[in-house]
Amino acid sequence: MSTCTPALHARPALRRLAPLATAPVQGIAGALLLALLALPAMRTLLEASMWRHMVLQFGLLLLAGHLVAAPLPAGARTRLARWNAHGISGLVLAALVLAVLMVPRVLDLALREPAIEALKFTALVLAGAMLRLSWRPAGRVVQGFFLGNVLPMSFVVGQLYVDSPLRLCNAYLLGDQERLGHWLMGLAAVVAMAWVGRVFWDLARSEREAPPSA
Repeated sequence: MSTCTPALHARPALRRLAPLATAPVQGIAGALLLALLALPAMRTLLEASMWRHMVLQFGLLLLAGHLVAAPLPAGARTRLARWNAHGISGLVLAALVLAVLMVPRVLDLALREPAIEALKFTALVLAGAMLRLSWRPAGRVVQGFFLGNVLPMSFVVGQLYVDSPLRLCNAYLLGDQERLGHWLMGLAAVVAMAWVGRVFWDLARSEREAPPSA
């Protein structure tokens, strides 16, 4: 009978998948995802529903920016770090982008004005790139400050969408607006719990790996 554990069986598979995580591959994947999202048929599909517009399309554009930033050369990262000390500038930029794009009027304009739609795409891709380049340099304190602003804002906006008796976006029905509100509140809660859980996990691991005191 074999005594190999499932983890040992998984290691060769993980080694085969490792090349797929390289920076150039991530950059290509991000560019392909962005091209897919820019297709008229894909935009129509995602923007036909308010929750798909703000949750799926916004999230996928942030992911595209995250991936596209992977192959950024070291020299460019060094120059960016001078402006983005401790990840603060990048996270502030990302927070501003998300705050502006949560305004219902902006969603309406993006559906009607091609220039606003292009700006929305550009801003979200840039925000995704900034999140990738700023998250680790930020550290837990700045990360907590960023999430402590963005997540309550998302929850409050979601509550507003749920409670409002009026359509805040002319392009979408009231039921779709309420559905988006529930999504925003749920996502804010999940992200908050995930980040807090990760912080406690890292602290526990650091304590386990710390050398015993004399």
